[in-house]
Amino acid sequence: APRPGLPPAAAALLASGPDGEMLWLDVAHRPGRAPGVRLMGRYLLPPCKQRWHTCAAFLPQGGLLLCGDRRGSLLLFPCSSSSGWAAEGTGIAHGSTGLDGEGSGSESEPSCLSCKGALPLEAPLSVLFGLHGKTGVTSVTCHGGYIYSTGRDGVYRQLRLRGQQLEVLRKHRPCKGLQWIEELRFTLDGDLLVLGFHADNFVVWSSRTGENLHCVPCGGGHRSWSYCSSPLAEAFAFIKSGDVMLYHCEAEPCEQQVLLASLHGREIACVRRLGAVEVPGRATFNIFVTGSEDTTACVLVLSEHSRAAVPLARLSDHVSSVRALALAGPAGPGDEGFGDEGLSALLFSAGGRAQIECYRLLCAGDPASESTVACQVIHVASHRLDEHWERKKNRHKLVKMDPETRYMSLSVVPGTSTEQLPMPWKFLAAACSDGSVRVFGLLEAARKLVLVAESFHHQRCVLKVEAFLHMQAGGERHLLCSAATDGSVAFWDITSPIAEAVDALQRAAGEMQPLALGNPLLTIMAHCCGVNSLHIREMPEGRYLVASGSDDGSIHVCLLEVALGRGEAAAGTCLRILERVARPCAHAAHVTGIRVLRPDLLLSASVDQRLTLWRRRPGGLDELSTTFFHVPDLAEMDCWEVAEAEGELWYYCVLCGQGLEMLR
Repeated sequence: APRPGLPPAAAALLASGPDGEMLWLDVAHRPGRAPGVRLMGRYLLPPCKQRWHTCAAFLPQGGLLLCGDRRGSLLLFPCSSSSGWAAEGTGIAHGSTGLDGEGSGSESEPSCLSCKGALPLEAPLSVLFGLHGKTGVTSVTCHGGYIYSTGRDGVYRQLRLRGQQLEVLRKHRPCKGLQWIEELRFTLDGDLLVLGFHADNFVVWSSRTGENLHCVPCGGGHRSWSYCSSPLAEAFAFIKSGDVMLYHCEAEPCEQQVLLASLHGREIACVRRLGAVEVPGRATFNIFVTGSEDTTACVLVLSEHSRAAVPLARLSDHVSSVRALALAGPAGPGDEGFGDEGLSALLFSAGGRAQIECYRLLCAGDPASESTVACQVIHVASHRLDEHWERKKNRHKLVKMDPETRYMSLSVVPGTSTEQLPMPWKFLAAACSDGSVRVFGLLEAARKLVLVAESFHHQRCVLKVEAFLHMQAGGERHLLCSAATDGSVAFWDITSPIAEAVDALQRAAGEMQPLALGNPLLTIMAHCCGVNSLHIREMPEGRYLVASGSDDGSIHVCLLEVALGRGEAAAGTCLRILERVARPCAHAAHVTGIRVLRPDLLLSASVDQRLTLWRRRPGGLDELSTTFFHVPDLAEMDCWEVAEAEGELWYYCVLCGQGLEMLR
C-alpha cells in the first residue's frame, strides 16, 4: 500500500500471519543490494474463520491505517511512524534496514522479524464487522475526504471518519448483476468508474452515465488481474489456468450523442421539493427529490435559467419501486461542512416490498462543482415488515402479513420532536396496500426505525395519509387523515398512541410490540371511488380545509372544525364538518394532485394533463384558469410559494409522471 512520506522507491507492505497477526513493514528498493526492510507495527485482526486482510490504505488524516479482511469487515488501526524508528534504534535490524540505502548489506544480518516482540500488538480502534458480508472486502480507498470500500456483495460503501471511529454514510449498488466489485477509480472529469466481474465478463461501469464503458469476456472472477486505460487504448491482464492473458483494444470514436440525459429509467412516481440553495454570484437553485419505478430515488438540482435538471445523488437501497416520499424538518446546528446557507432535512422513501428507507440530506452551494451544489447523503435507518415479522413472538400462531405490501403514501407527524418529549423521536404515518394505517418512530441518534402502531380499519388499500397538528389553549393534538380506494376519508387522533409509544420505547430501549391505533373519530364518504390526492391547510379558529381528488375526476372540499374537551386522548377531541363542497367531473381523468394554496384558492392536476386553478366560495368551486402541461401519466404534484423582490407572491408547482416539469 502506498504511504505518504515515503521515497518513490519505497512502499508499505502488510502481511498476515498465524493467530491473526498482521505486520506493517516499510520496504525500499536498493539497486544491487537486498531490499531495505523496516518493521513499523504489529496488529491483531479480530477472530474469525478466515483471519487475514485483503486490502489496506493509509488515511490522509495521518496516523491511521484502514484494512479490509476476508470476513468482510473494515478495521481501523493506529499507525504512528515513530514506533518503527524506535524499533530500529533498539537494534532489531542493527542499522541495516534503514530506507535510506545505508548499511552493510551483509548476508549475516538478522531478520527484522526476529525481535518483533519489541513492538506492541495493536488492537483496532474501530471495527465494522461483516460490513460486506462473508465474501470479503476487495478494496479500500480515500477520495474527497471520504472513504470508499468495495466487496463481493454487489455494493460499494461511502464512509467518513468521526474522531477515530468509522461511520457508514450510505451504500451504492452500481447495476443489477454486478456482484463482484473489485475496485473504484475516480477520473479527472469527476466520473466514478466501478471495476468488477459481471457473470463471465470483466466490466468497467460509469456512475455518471449508468452504463458499461468496457466489457471483456475473460471467464470472470479472477483474483489476479490488472487494468489500465488511456484516451487511445485500454488493456486488461489476468491469470487463467496458470497462463498470463492480455486483452488490448484501441479506443474507438463514440458515435452516439446524448441529447438529454434521463433522470430515471422508468416513470417517476413521486416528487418533493427540499428547498432552495443560493450560490454566490449565481442564481437560486431548487433542490428536488424524486422516486421512481426503477427502484431508485434521485436528489437533483433544477435551475429556472438553464432549464436543466442535474442529479446530485442517487439512492439505490430499495429492492422495489419507490412510491412515496416525505421530508422532515431541518437538523440542528453543528452539521459538519455545511454553513447557514445550506439545507438539511430527513428524507423518508417507501414503496414496494413494504420497505422504508431514511436518509439525512445536507445540501449547500459549491461553485466549483459542475452542478454548483454539493449534496451529502447519510443513510440513517431502514425498515421492512418481513424483518419485523421474524422478531415477533409466537409468530407461528399468527397469519403472516402480505409480503407484497406496498406503501402508497407517507406523512411526517409534525410537532413530535419538541422538548416535551424525553427523547427526540420523530413519527411517520404510512398508507399501506394491505388496508392498514401504520405509524413508525425514528430515533436518529440510534439509527432505529420502529413500527409503533397500526390499524386495519379501512379493510382495503389505503392510498393517502396526511398528518397535522392542532394547537389550542386546551392543549395540542396529533391528528391524522387517511383515504382509501372506496372513497372514504377518515380522521384519527393519534396523540395517545404516540405518547404510549414514547413510554414503551424508553422502557424497552427502542423495541416494542405495535400498539392498536384505535378507531377514527370521524369518517366521511367524500368520493365514490379511490382518493388519489389529499391536502390539508390550517385556517383560523381551529378549522382546517381538507381537499381531495378522486379516480372519477371529482374534487371534494370540506371545512373541518376541531374542538378539545376536558377529557383525555380521543375522548376529549371533537371533530365536526362545517361545510362540504363537491365538484363532479372537475377533470376528465384521475385527479392525482391537489393543493390548497389559500383559503379561497385551490390548484388541481390530473392525468388529463390539465392544471386548473379554482376559487372557493360558499357552496361551490369556480374555475379561474386552466394550463396544459407536458408530463403524461401524472403521478404527483408538489407546490410552494416564493415572494419576489417586488413583494409579489408567486406559486410554483412541480409535476412528475413520464417526466418532470416545473411551472409557476
